[in-house]
Amino acid sequence: MAPVVDANNLKVAGVVSFYMFSALVMVFVNKAVLNNSPDLPLLFLMLQLLIAVVLLHVSALFSNKIEIPRFDKEVAKKLVPVVLVNIVGLVFNTLCLRDVEASFFQIARGLVLPLTIVVSSAQTRSTPGKQTIAAAAVVTVGFMVGVAPSKNLPAASIPSTLSLFYGVLSSLFIAFHAVLIKSSLPHCNNSTIQLAWWTNVGSAVFLFPFVFLHGEPWKVLDLYFLENWDWTVFAWGSLVTGVFGFLLCVAGLLSIKVTSPVTHMFSSAARSVLQTLIGVWAFKDVLNVNRGLSIGIILGGTMYYTWVRSAPPPPPRRANDPEAALPLKSHQEDREKA
Repeated sequence: MAPVVDANNLKVAGVVSFYMFSALVMVFVNKAVLNNSPDLPLLFLMLQLLIAVVLLHVSALFSNKIEIPRFDKEVAKKLVPVVLVNIVGLVFNTLCLRDVEASFFQIARGLVLPLTIVVSSAQTRSTPGKQTIAAAAVVTVGFMVGVAPSKNLPAASIPSTLSLFYGVLSSLFIAFHAVLIKSSLPHCNNSTIQLAWWTNVGSAVFLFPFVFLHGEPWKVLDLYFLENWDWTVFAWGSLVTGVFGFLLCVAGLLSIKVTSPVTHMFSSAARSVLQTLIGVWAFKDVLNVNRGLSIGIILGGTMYYTWVRSAPPPPPRRANDPEAALPLKSHQEDREKA
């Protein structure tokens, strides 16, 4: 008798696979385009944002679940902080990916978790629990191991100080963005799709003048007349990353809805490993002991933090329990403080 396949398990597997595939495509197509056109990072990013907006409008024609908000000046003003933080973070993220190897990218942005904990604690004026601090410390150690000087790396594989600075700033603005999303959702009727529309449109508007200030439209013309520049890589890369940026937004929403934090944790860990292996294979990235150890430590700390946050609360103490009156220094207390 054939085994019965749980439809819910198939749904979870499908969503996780979709999310992982979309995320990997984004990283590696981004990297390929930035390698091909390193002088056009802002134009490349703006095209991605505009394509995602167009796809949101097209999707709204076929599904009533995609809500395109009406332009409201007051709402736009309230969303300026989250939009600014988003676009600044995306710019630093793009510059970091341009300047480091694909397999090193997750190390360069390894401080996302510790900085998110710090920013969240400052915003809520609370002290994180011991287990949360321990997870952040482990991730920070992993980052330090990855960026420590190594003698067995070729010169081309050594990240510059500026690229690491981009990575830290990218992590910091991702942390700010994570905190601002919660306070911004009420202005969008608590709709993540509406917030995505406002964020993409607003980010493209803010980015537009800087594309010209950086002279990128004229750089495109200069590159076009160079025999060794393949403009199709930039054109197709912009289209593919714009489409997959939109799909990643949908995939993220589906992942939150269908999967548990633990499932998402393991899928993210698997994606990180695949990203490293594909980077080594596709771009001939160098993976030494330091980098492998760094990725392992960062993943370990992140997985531990997710486990702490997703663990069920302990059962309540009985009224006649002699320890009931004592301060409860437990796993749940750490979760509430986080």
